[in-house]
Amino acid sequence: MRVLGIDPGLTRCGVGIVDVSQNRRATLVHVTVIRTPAGEQHETRLLTISDGLERLLDEFKPQRVALERVFADTNVSTVMGTAQVSGIAMLAAVKRKLPIGMHTPTEVKAAVTGYGQADKKQVGTMVAKILRLEVIPKPADAADALALAICHAWRSPLGALAAAAPTSDLHGGAASRQQPVARLTSAQAAWFAAEQAAKAASPERSGLRQR
Repeated sequence: MRVLGIDPGLTRCGVGIVDVSQNRRATLVHVTVIRTPAGEQHETRLLTISDGLERLLDEFKPQRVALERVFADTNVSTVMGTAQVSGIAMLAAVKRKLPIGMHTPTEVKAAVTGYGQADKKQVGTMVAKILRLEVIPKPADAADALALAICHAWRSPLGALAAAAPTSDLHGGAASRQQPVARLTSAQAAWFAAEQAAKAASPERSGLRQR
């Protein structure tokens, strides 16, 4: 499954794209930050972000889009700009008939670090570890976008990952032989344990609810 994660922001909009295999091994495809100067007209800044997202969607052809859920903040102008960028991103995804997932910062932190109150440095460190990168992606908006993409893929049903995998991967073909099964990180193990607990507590929901 290829997921494009977006950390929406008017000054810096982080975009991270990852490929996640059926065994939940994540690989970096692309990461960038779309920037707009504060001195430009508001509508021009939104157009710059829209054009940038459209180009990335067309170039890398993700199968799903993950967005950070906008939450309340004391700075109204910041929230408005973030919400507008989120709307642009959702529109671009819907035009391409791509499923959209919304995740809160707490959900993303819990998925990649195993701790919902992790700070940005901890998130960046785990993103680098999960993607086997030598350095933490910077700025933090870039790491956050990758964390969103990873979170969305890991929280997707295994069936969705299987459906997105090449046929040779599913039946032990060449691609499968070339990709060793990844060992679970502590964050993945914690998440899978939570999934199993949810299944046991509520079998009819299968622990695979959409949020």
